[in-house]
Formats: sequence, C-alpha cells, structure tokens
Amino acid sequence: MRPAPLLRAGLDGLRRSSRAFGFAFLAALASGVACRPAAVAPSPPAPSVVPALDPAAAPVLDDLERRTFDFFWERANPKNGLVPDRWPSPSFSSIAAVGFALTAYPIGVERGYVTREAARDRVLTTLRFFAAPAGGAAGQHGFFYHFLDIDTGARFKDVELSTIDTSIFLAGALFCQSRFAREDPGEAEIRALADRLYRDADWNWAQLKPPLVSMGWTPESGMSHWDWRGYNEAMFLYVLALGSPTHAIQPSAWEEYTRTYVWKKFAGQEYVAFAPLFGHQYSHVWIDFRGIQDRYMRKKGIDYFENSRRATYAHRQYAVENPQGWRDYGPDVWGLSACDGPVDGDYDVDGRRRHFYTYAARGASAKEVRDDGTIAPTAAASSLPFAPEIVLPAILAMKARGESLFSRYGFLDAFNPTFRLEIPVHHGRVVPGSGWFDTDYLGIDQGPILAMVENARSELVWKTLRRNSYFLTGLKRAGFTGGWLDAASR
Repeated sequence: MRPAPLLRAGLDGLRRSSRAFGFAFLAALASGVACRPAAVAPSPPAPSVVPALDPAAAPVLDDLERRTFDFFWERANPKNGLVPDRWPSPSFSSIAAVGFALTAYPIGVERGYVTREAARDRVLTTLRFFAAPAGGAAGQHGFFYHFLDIDTGARFKDVELSTIDTSIFLAGALFCQSRFAREDPGEAEIRALADRLYRDADWNWAQLKPPLVSMGWTPESGMSHWDWRGYNEAMFLYVLALGSPTHAIQPSAWEEYTRTYVWKKFAGQEYVAFAPLFGHQYSHVWIDFRGIQDRYMRKKGIDYFENSRRATYAHRQYAVENPQGWRDYGPDVWGLSACDGPVDGDYDVDGRRRHFYTYAARGASAKEVRDDGTIAPTAAASSLPFAPEIVLPAILAMKARGESLFSRYGFLDAFNPTFRLEIPVHHGRVVPGSGWFDTDYLGIDQGPILAMVENARSELVWKTLRRNSYFLTGLKRAGFTGGWLDAASR
C-alpha cells in the first residue's frame, strides 16, 4: 500500500532514521510596517511580480536574517563544515542543512555579517570534506547519506542515501560556484570542487524506474521503489538531474513528474496542490520561476511563482476560516509545514478530543489536510517573496510572542497555542497560559527563511543562479521558456 502523500512526497520521513525502506521516504506591532489585508482571498496580481517591501520592514528583516545566518555560521563544525540537523538538542548532521549553509554563506558576505575571505574558507572546508575520496562524507555514486556523524562524516545509523538531500547540498555548492567568481586561488578551488561534486552525481544510477528518480538507496535493501513524482519540493532535483553534463536523465522525466499534478481550488485559490508549504518554497530558494513556464504552466496561464503565491494565500485563508477550531489561528497566525510538534497521540483539549504529532509534515490543500494546531514560522517567513503584504504581519505577530519563539537564532522551529497540557512532551516545553513552544532550531527550516527573505529583498540567489549554466540547461531540458530564461539564451 502506498504511503500517505505527505509521507511519500514530503520531508516527514526524511529527517528521521529509516531502517531499510521500512519507513517511508519522503517530504499593533505591525504598525508602520505593513497594513493588515482583509481576511479574504484577493484577486491575483499580474504573474511574476514581487510586491515591493515596505522600507519600514528593513530593521525587522535585518534582525531575522542576521540571527538565522548565525545559526549556520556558529553551529557548523569548523573542521569539516557539517551542520547539525537541530540545535541545541544533541544532533547528527543533515546534508540538507549543509546545503542551506552553503547557500547562507554568500548571503552573509553580501550583508556584511562575515568577510568574503572567511566565507570562502568555510565553503572550502565544506567542499573539500565532501570531495575527499576517504575520510570525508559517506556516500555512493556521487550521492550522500541523509544524516552523517557530525565529527567523522560517517553514515548515521541505517539512514538512506538521499537524492533530495544531496540535491539541496549540490544546489548550495553551485550557488557558491557562481558567487565566488574572482581570480583568487581559493575561489577557483571552490568552483572546481563544486563542479566535480555535481558531475559525480550519477542520476542514471538513481533511476530504478526511468525516467523518474528514486528517493534513495540503502546498502541493505537497494534502491527505493518510491520515485519523486510531482507536485512537491523536487522540481529543483529534476532541474539538476536534467542539467548534468555527465549523467543527465531524459527530458521525458519532467513530463512524467508533472503528470501526477492535481489542480484544484482550495481556500479561495486555484493552484497545483501540495499540502505543506515547504513544497511550494524549496525549489524557489535557488530557481527564479518568475515569468518562465513549462508546458503545464503555459496551459494554466501562470508560472510556478504565482502558484506558490496562491498556495501562500490559501494557507492564510485556511487559518482565517479555522475549520478545526485551533487556538489563535487567524490572518496573522498561519502556516503549516514540516516541523516539530509536542506529542504523538490523542488528548482531550478544551472539551474536544484532539490528535497531535511530534515531527510531521503538516499542511492543508485540496489533496490533504494534516493539522494539529502547530504553526511553523518557516512556513510564513519563507513565503516572503510571494506575498509580503500578508507575510510581514505574520512575522511580526510571531516575533511578538517573545523569546519563547524568537531568540538567539531567530525563530524556533514551531509553536502550538492549543496544546497547554501539563504532561511530558517529546520536543520543547509548555509555557503556562501560552501553549507549547519548540526549544530547537532545525537547519532545513532555518535555511529557507534566510534565503527567501534575501531573495525578497535583493534577489541575490536568484540573480546569481540565473547565470549558472547547469541550472539553465536543466530548465531548458525540462521545457521551460520565457522571460529571463529566453534572454539568457541569447
């Protein structure tokens, strides 16, 4: 029996140890900053337009970016560049978190958080470790294990060799390749190492059932029978696989990926459905989808940027309607995604029997709703480029909850105002009168916040990778045309 879509296509199973393939792989403060919009779904604006940010928001976004950047800069192992999956809880490293760290370092240079030389050296340390033939990060065929021992780089327990997490790592490496472009020996080595790591990824080997790419592999059970099918966060995986100069997959993979899209109306918006918001954000960290379209989107008359904007508005509207009656949901408290939660099980709360989760891919769409009252700050904050007019008030409202939610490295991973039971919890703590709050930061939720806030402010990652030949090739092989992509081809 196929696992639930949120488990199959999301990151729900990707953060936890997976034995063989027994587990599924996956997937008032606002005053002067932004006016609160009406709690109804708006008419769509012109596709591909990023609304201008209110200049008064700059101090808030500066603070959020700096704190979030510091998570990667301070928590990475300086000896090998490996980044913990979570902190301050004891943790292994996540290669996805490493990929987001590689994306973060050039942002830190542009914002003046660290020197270019310091960022260059950190990137070199990281890429050298992953490129080391022995004694580096554990992997096979150019792909790396999902979790690694943060000191040695050895495979953590029996986790899978992950195609999606390796893709996040490679996207970060290619961003560094394009950003560190000076005639400096260290920057030249970054470019060469990133190129080598990308070329080593054998996408053809990762295809158990071509033209699709498998979710992963273990030495105990071989290749997973679960493939990456759309719509989910794997768009950028296919762009990378199609753009490979050494092991490119067939262009038919994109048509097969899009074949399972579900276009439906939900919470006042029509868009390609995927329940957790991270699926509408991850690919947009590196790829500027504004004004470019594949065959599917040409038929719909929009682009993937507009699709994500609609999903963002739908999540907000779902919270306004609040069909399950969770505490505090509303126009400024919204956003469901993969995140921590308090407990697994059924409990009586406010006179109702409620089911709660620990880590889960929460979400809401026409395909599926999984909601236990837990809000992930990354869900709204990482949507800033799509809809700043509703995201900025949400950022401010969450920040106003104080250090229980916004602290040393910005937003802690999640909170649940409904869960106020005085019982032992799996993660975090219950604050009397306020609800449950996580006490960990998660690398794969911190990364999109930093990158997408920066894209909303300066388009740094987008502009940089619009010049990367591998991303350009992958997009063209997937059938994308229009806008900046056509201009880049001239």
